Amino acid sequence: MANHQDRSGGRIVVDSFRQHGVEHVFCVPGESYLDILDALVDISNEINLVSAREEGGATYMAESYAKLTGKPGICLVARSPGASNAAIAVHTAYQDGTPIVVLVGQIRRGFWGRGSFQELDFTRMFDPMTKWVVQVERTEDLPYYMSQAFRIAQEGRPGPVVLSLPEDMLAERSRVGDMPVLHVHRAAPDPAQMQEMRAMLEKAERPILYVGGSGWTPEAKKGLEKFAQANGLPVCCGFRRLDAFDHGHPNFIGEMGPAAAPDLVKRVKESDVVLAVGTRLGEHATQGYTLFDAPVPKQKLIHVLQGAHDFGRVFHPTLAIQADMGLFVNAANALKPVDASRRAGQIAEARKQYEQNLDPSNSPKGAVDLGKCMVALDKRLPTDAIVTCDAGHYTGWVQRFLRFNGGRRFLAPVSGAMGYSVPSAVMAKIVAPHRMAVGLVGDGGFGMTGNEIATAAACRAAPIIVVFNNGMLGSIRAWQELSYPGRVSGTGLVNPDYVTLAKAHGGFGARVERTEDFLPAFEEAAASGKVSVIDLAMDPESITTRITLTGMREAALKRKAAAA
Repeated sequence: MANHQDRSGGRIVVDSFRQHGVEHVFCVPGESYLDILDALVDISNEINLVSAREEGGATYMAESYAKLTGKPGICLVARSPGASNAAIAVHTAYQDGTPIVVLVGQIRRGFWGRGSFQELDFTRMFDPMTKWVVQVERTEDLPYYMSQAFRIAQEGRPGPVVLSLPEDMLAERSRVGDMPVLHVHRAAPDPAQMQEMRAMLEKAERPILYVGGSGWTPEAKKGLEKFAQANGLPVCCGFRRLDAFDHGHPNFIGEMGPAAAPDLVKRVKESDVVLAVGTRLGEHATQGYTLFDAPVPKQKLIHVLQGAHDFGRVFHPTLAIQADMGLFVNAANALKPVDASRRAGQIAEARKQYEQNLDPSNSPKGAVDLGKCMVALDKRLPTDAIVTCDAGHYTGWVQRFLRFNGGRRFLAPVSGAMGYSVPSAVMAKIVAPHRMAVGLVGDGGFGMTGNEIATAAACRAAPIIVVFNNGMLGSIRAWQELSYPGRVSGTGLVNPDYVTLAKAHGGFGARVERTEDFLPAFEEAAASGKVSVIDLAMDPESITTRITLTGMREAALKRKAAAA
């Protein structure tokens, strides 16, 4: 341990940030952690403090930062109102396997148990949605807890850690030294299991490599491409993990979310070996747990995960390999490649089906053809663009028609949380100002965290926000039509003038009501150098890329009539 100067708790926290290489901290300031804010003043040239407008937005920024960089995202929030607002993004980090450290300012220790102002037990509140949550009672214990927080957030399957920090503890002083940065253990795969995996792939006639989850470095992605090509494996990526595998690679055959191409779903169901790497094979990644037989799939399932907790939770694997993604890929490429020449035709056929799925001509059309807009956007985006997305049926247009080739990144909530896209796009443009950051968001999601365009304006960041505006909560409306056709309740939206809203923040705004106007508006936004909002008039009928809202309703009515 080093650094035995007399320091406040807040200074100890900030010194730990420096030890761990923290460059950006996201927050909404609160009086319960003033000492941390004060300590950050002295190193503002080292750590960029981003002050967001709402704690959910700030914590989404930290979560998406971790996805973008692979480093733990750091967020500071105040006691119960702030922590409660942050909880939705903490849950997202938990479901998505994202390493974040959230520090919550807590009431004074002597006030505990009296029902004092904003009192709440965060250890109970956050326990079901974190890897670790603890309240730090003594200033001299801060180096230990901070060091452990960074390690736990990253080790095994990554996830969120929450530390509750009483404000009087942060203000107290101590001569305690800093803890050394703890080594983050990365599990290497068992060599015998790797040989077993190879034997299964060699015998396979119709294998699928299904990639998803977190922990993918650029090097690991490149290594996986090499492995897939050498061993003749067609590759699909999991729900909202679109950038897990290069879409330009000849072995890539599509995305396996709830709105996956029917040909791809059929191909996975008819496979004989599934090598699932990183993905938990959760509900949305498996068509509501119907992609495979449960609990024992008819296919041989080779499941590779960073942490052992999720093995067999739904689908019992034939072979379970616990490993870090990078170490697994290295070990896989060290194996002698299998003779997969007989599978070349399957890969070519599957790739052709994927490319045919990129044709928007058979998708629903309104005055604005969303398919054509997304194809135009795909051609316009730089190879290093950062695209963020939200929750909602509008995302089907993004997931089907955008391609993530080269260094493009896709940041989106596997948890399905609304309000993710805008703060994530703002974060991306703050952290990587040289890259194009495009936030694609529904009008419902924008209504939740669209106020973070004010953060972009304050930071002089220029993300381009595209609002898919159909005047309704599209996903819920779709479920209403499927379950209670024609009985609409609560899902209509009355939206503001997004163009005026953007201009009120000193930004650029444009309304697009025709397909041919989309790309010119986007070019104007890109050239403006300002935070931009494009109001994309989305026909309510264009609810999915394959069926209209009316088509959903009519199909549901027919099913109900047949069942009567």
